[in-house]
Amino acid sequence: MATIEGPATTVLTLTENAASKIRQLMAEEPAGEAEVLRVAIQGGGCSGFQYGLGFDRGSQEGDLEAEQHGVTVVVDPFSAPYLRGATVDFVDGIQESGFKIDNPNASSSCGCGHSFQVEDEAGADDPHAGAGGCGSGCGH
Repeated sequence: MATIEGPATTVLTLTENAASKIRQLMAEEPAGEAEVLRVAIQGGGCSGFQYGLGFDRGSQEGDLEAEQHGVTVVVDPFSAPYLRGATVDFVDGIQESGFKIDNPNASSSCGCGHSFQVEDEAGADDPHAGAGGCGSGCGH
C-alpha cells in the first residue's frame, strides 16, 4: 500500500487493487481529463458526509498529492482531516463490486457505506444518525 502524507501523519492509503482499477478506468477517459484521482468529502450524505472519488485534470493549490501504485491521488485541505488514516480499496466479488473506504474517523455510517458521520457531528439533527441504514438515500 502507498500513502498520502500530510503534516506529521498519514492522510490516505490506496491499496494496489484500488490503484489497478483506477488505472484501468483512467485509460478509458479522454486524454487530459483523468490525470489524477481526487478523493474528497462532501456534505449531504444521509449520515452527514459522503465520499467523493473522481478524476480531475490535476491538483489545485493547497491539495495534498502523492503517487500511489502509479496513480496520482489528491486530497483537498478541507477533506484531509476527515480522511486521515482512511484506506481506499477495490472489492470485486460475487455479491458486490466497487470501491470501499475504510475510515477510522467515522463514528457511524450509512448501511451502504457511501456516507458517514464523525464524532463531533454525532447527535446533529439527522434522523439517520446511528441508524446503521439510510433508507432510500443510498441507491447503488
